Amino acid sequence: MSEITDYLLLKYGVTEDVFFTALRLSPNAEGYVNGSITELLLKQRLEGRGFEVHRIKEKWEGAKHPNHHGDFYFKRENEPWFVLESKGVKSNSEKWHKLYNYDNLLNFLCKHSDKISWIENDSPIEPQVKDWVDRELPEFQENYSSTLYDFEEIKKYKTPKRETAKSIAINVLRELSREEISALIDERLSYVMNKVKVLETHFVSGTSGANHRTQATPRIDEFNLISIDIFLRYTGHEFVFANPKDLEASSSDNDHLQQNYIMGFVFNNNELSLSEEWHRNFNSAYDTLNNDDSISAADMQIDNRN
Repeated sequence: MSEITDYLLLKYGVTEDVFFTALRLSPNAEGYVNGSITELLLKQRLEGRGFEVHRIKEKWEGAKHPNHHGDFYFKRENEPWFVLESKGVKSNSEKWHKLYNYDNLLNFLCKHSDKISWIENDSPIEPQVKDWVDRELPEFQENYSSTLYDFEEIKKYKTPKRETAKSIAINVLRELSREEISALIDERLSYVMNKVKVLETHFVSGTSGANHRTQATPRIDEFNLISIDIFLRYTGHEFVFANPKDLEASSSDNDHLQQNYIMGFVFNNNELSLSEEWHRNFNSAYDTLNNDDSISAADMQIDNRN
């Protein structure tokens, strides 16, 4: 603690109480810290598995190499160098897909049933999903049976002359404030996420001419492997890996990745269910690499600041 106290006083000129209060008040700052922790733990784990790992410079001398847009260089002894990108999971996936509503949850799980380990593919999918939701989340048949809409959708909704199920639900919700509606949604999300959480990527990148991108997502050849820390949806810092060449390309440009991929699910807080492109074992992901895609050591710019 004395080391932390000295660091905070020297770096920020404040006590621990002030620092942690400021951190809690800034989601962006918390996100940066979480990202730094992710990268540190990832580096340590790869080094523990016998890999040599170096951080890539963020500020290059000259134009950045188009194939070095990841976070780390890594190699196994007597083998070539590759580039690894480190990311976390999308933080609001369940809310974005409106899984706090029964029908949305059913449809979403059915659509992504290929990523669910307990699905028996020889049997119809929908009855299996419905049985699971009804058994594991029974409140959808009672207190959570009504459909919820967010405040903005309610505000924009034009009530039709003929009454519908949606108009009835929205008319009830119109009596509530933004904060009250948000609280209802958060309550249901907490209930759903106690049983199932979504693992979804969020690949967003700039489109300046220097990075050779035609859209705001990474090019497939910018790095050789992707690491995703699923801590925000799991019981600890667990890393899963994929070769970008194994992921479906963007429909707008085949040289680019999509912004979002549904990787799989976490059931009951620790039961991990992934699609086949994603590997929990780093060596399995490493085995998908082709030496022809390795980088030249002469092109490397290593960050040795720390």
